[in-house]
Amino acid sequence: MTTKKRNAGALLGSLMLLAALAWPGMNGWAAEMGQGETPNVGTAAPDFTLATPEGTPVKLSALTAKGTVVLVVLRGFPGYQCPYCQRQAHDFQLKADQFHAAGAELLLVYPGPPDELSVHAKEFLAPAGTLPGNFHLVIDPSYRFTNQYGLRWDAPHETAYPTTFVIDRSGVVRFRKISHQHGDRTTADDVLAEVGNAK
Repeated sequence: MTTKKRNAGALLGSLMLLAALAWPGMNGWAAEMGQGETPNVGTAAPDFTLATPEGTPVKLSALTAKGTVVLVVLRGFPGYQCPYCQRQAHDFQLKADQFHAAGAELLLVYPGPPDELSVHAKEFLAPAGTLPGNFHLVIDPSYRFTNQYGLRWDAPHETAYPTTFVIDRSGVVRFRKISHQHGDRTTADDVLAEVGNAK
């Protein structure tokens, strides 16, 4: 074997070793960063199941089987209760009868660090009292959903980009708004108009 071939073989072996060593780290990085793409208007919303603070599972496709779903991704618990999230949730709750009349289910996702996220979610709900029957608040303590939907706001004191989707009975996104600022939120009236368009 020539020196040139030996050098090429050694280089190839080194590259393979480096790839083998680096791959687990890359997989961990990819999982942490999240590789999901945010579903766009006209595309299918990926199905998911999250649990309420009490541990009851809620599946997106089970809600779309009932009618249009308004999926609201909150900031959850970035270290405090976000006043913009509370205001937005209250706005939707004030129009609960109109959402019910439109046959819409509201799914609020509350992401955050896993430690005591259920407790923080219950604190978030406390001022609102009991949610209407067609309103569901679920927690995302591992950011699995947030990463799946490509909405992880990976910065200090952040969790997810506040986002609102309207998803029709066939599971297709009919409206989407992603907010890159805390206060830039959809209103209940805006969403009710989109729910009407989704029928």
